[in-house]
Amino acid sequence: MYEQLVNKKSKLAVIGLGYVGLPVALAFAKKLKVVAFDINSQRIEMLKKQIDPSGELAAEEFCNTDVVFTDNPDLLKDAQCFIITVPTPVDEHAIPDLSHIFLASETVGKALKKGDYVIFESTVYPGCTEEDCVPVLERVSNLNYIEDFSVGYSPERINPGDKEHTLARNTKVVAGCNEEATEAIARIYKLIVKVGVHKVSSIKVAEAAKVIENTQRDLNIALMNELSIIFDRMGINTYEVLEAAGTKWNFLKFSPGLVGGHCIGVDPYYLTYKAKELGYDAKVILSGRSINDNMGMYVATKLVQQLVKSGKNIAHTRVLIMGATFKENVKDVRNSKVVDIIKELGNFNIAIEVVDPYASPGEFQQAYGLSLTQGPGKDYDAVVVAVCHKPYLELDEEYFKSIMKDNAILVDIKGLYRNRISHIKYITL
Repeated sequence: MYEQLVNKKSKLAVIGLGYVGLPVALAFAKKLKVVAFDINSQRIEMLKKQIDPSGELAAEEFCNTDVVFTDNPDLLKDAQCFIITVPTPVDEHAIPDLSHIFLASETVGKALKKGDYVIFESTVYPGCTEEDCVPVLERVSNLNYIEDFSVGYSPERINPGDKEHTLARNTKVVAGCNEEATEAIARIYKLIVKVGVHKVSSIKVAEAAKVIENTQRDLNIALMNELSIIFDRMGINTYEVLEAAGTKWNFLKFSPGLVGGHCIGVDPYYLTYKAKELGYDAKVILSGRSINDNMGMYVATKLVQQLVKSGKNIAHTRVLIMGATFKENVKDVRNSKVVDIIKELGNFNIAIEVVDPYASPGEFQQAYGLSLTQGPGKDYDAVVVAVCHKPYLELDEEYFKSIMKDNAILVDIKGLYRNRISHIKYITL
């Protein structure tokens, strides 16, 4: 299979062209013939014009690539290796939503032939690939797992907005259904990952590695958020405490903040879901999730309390929220925890305006039914800097004074302006 691919006698297919699938497809397309498939026809048309809908990749990334972008599943029949990179979110009850990966498995199953390989990159719970997805492939293809086709798992490590830890510079964990499959999959990924691959003994181990990478980060941030709540009651600045503690060589440098996005705020629920299926209640992980999921409400409540203390009439206050995406310097608004602040302030009938230099107003409206304002106005009773976008880094106290009323409040969630604000009521985590 490897020789067929590198000699361009067969093709590699990538299913799902979001923030994970597109860079994978383009990286392989510099070495192999690639069929890049997505069910979103509008996305396909943009990609054909060398436009990344996620805003992560520049047009030059599409150059010198042997790739066909398509929403036609019939073109997948030319492929011998399939990489599935579709979203695996959770629903409103924090239950894993596997509908996308099942649909992708059905699509691949219709194109699957004897000797083909299927590699999953989407985040799942340990066991999902072989216990849930492989049966779909078998049913649709009428082929037998291992006997007729091979399956592997290689967790994605794409970090939106991060230009340092790119696909080529990030060690790729790989696992196959047997030793032969693992070796073949490792050879394939070595074509595009400069720092190499890390082979593990089973698909379950690879799945588990993926899901704990972000669970670990989630728990560490949850600890910082809980500390910030405690220190606030003590009148201590959390960031000053962290700076002091950080002078010790083995202190882990995490900071408090909103935890949204597709990884940290989602992946732990895949592990706790599977644990519950096995009769175990993951207390520590769920406690961390509870803290992080409630930070938006905490910030909003804290602001309302300060507005009341400042003598503001809550029903007549105006608040500006700066930043709406799930993290800094990206345009993606999915699973943004800034929305929790907006909704909680809305419960107090506060007039809210939201600005963001990267987010699409249409996507924000579609996702949450909320509007983005084109730019900041004047006379705000409070400003909340919720996301540390690059354009916000150089703003100073004079700027905020120019858009705020007297006796107004600046909420700086990530401590971006710490030690730079002297004459405005200043709040941070």
